[in-house]
Amino acid sequence: MSQFVDECQLNVKGGDGGAGCISFRREGPVVLGGPNGGDGGDGGAIWLVADHNVASLLAFKDHPHRRAGRGVHGKGKDQHGRRGESLEIKVPIGTKASDLYTGEVYAELNNQGDRWMAAAGGRGGRGNAKFLSNKRRAPSFAEQGEHGEERWLKLDLRLMADVALVGFPNVGKSTLISVISAAKPKIANYPFTTLEPNLGVVSLDDDTEFVVADIPGLIEGASEGKGLGHQFLRHVERARVLCLMIDLAPMDGIWPNEQERILLDELGSYQPDLLERPRIVVGTKADMVQEGDLEVMEWEGDVVSSITGDGLGSLVGKMASLVHDARQEIRYDDGLIVIRPEPSGAVVERVDDGEFRLVGRDVERVVALNDVTTPEALSYIDYRLEKLGVPKMLAKAGAVEGDVIWIGEFSFDYQPDR
Repeated sequence: MSQFVDECQLNVKGGDGGAGCISFRREGPVVLGGPNGGDGGDGGAIWLVADHNVASLLAFKDHPHRRAGRGVHGKGKDQHGRRGESLEIKVPIGTKASDLYTGEVYAELNNQGDRWMAAAGGRGGRGNAKFLSNKRRAPSFAEQGEHGEERWLKLDLRLMADVALVGFPNVGKSTLISVISAAKPKIANYPFTTLEPNLGVVSLDDDTEFVVADIPGLIEGASEGKGLGHQFLRHVERARVLCLMIDLAPMDGIWPNEQERILLDELGSYQPDLLERPRIVVGTKADMVQEGDLEVMEWEGDVVSSITGDGLGSLVGKMASLVHDARQEIRYDDGLIVIRPEPSGAVVERVDDGEFRLVGRDVERVVALNDVTTPEALSYIDYRLEKLGVPKMLAKAGAVEGDVIWIGEFSFDYQPDR
């Protein structure tokens, strides 16, 4: 069974915030002193972290759910709840995270240590001690904890390699990478032996080292998904140099020049700028053909044999030279850090005739965090909504008396100011 997974789904949920406490001091003969309810702790967040020690997304294939710790509820005597434990999820370098349903790209973790907050933890509720004021000497309500963010993600892995070996099935890519590096891929004399990319490190000296990727064999129509083409081609995207390997002794009878044409067509159809990458074109299995055969096939390019070693030194030297030049042109950055601005304040949306919805983090928190079952808490919600300018916004939007106003899952009948 393959242990390499380059695409998966991941469900993440930040920890819920702890609830604030309702409590009053009891000192000697004073039965109910001032409020001393503590705040609830914030929920833990979930982070995706790029780690070079992680090779694939296998860990999420059968276990896609990840949860951060929830905040502890507040207690009396001004005891605040503990913050929930955050969770760091290690993913391979080159992982892209996007929304499973909309496809919106959230982050690309391309460098060691890149971090992205996949799900924020909920804010802890304030205890009743925080609502003490000159007008409210004994507040009998506290805030509830906010729910942590939850979303389904799609994770895609695109390997980072200096050189990608591209060619038809059974062209000798696995054999070549096993000879020029320490990689030990599966090798057999039939098409599609390789069903997952293999990486090998080629070291020429202490200062020259590069990574070669053995991309599973491409066939005509791969750019349209034929033969698992999309799954294979994705790993070519981030390669700095392409090495097109042409079979000089093909089992299917496709001549070398035709193989090269098909490979270039598939690469260009999948992603046009791949044709602008530095590339090497080399004929393989030179030990199986005679010099006269090459003339008949009209092949004038370089040839190598992984069995006899002919031409390998020159090929590796060309790879090293092109990789060196490509590296000089690359601008290294700190990875793509995506900041998603959250709507603040409030926005009025018309749902239906006589029905409106208030949207915005600030206004949604007013009802999400507060207890809507007590008159005193409802009075505080009215106060907070007025401070946010909600009554004026509703009047401007055309709301009339009796219209239903929604905030999250909470609704009330609109009563205009007199």
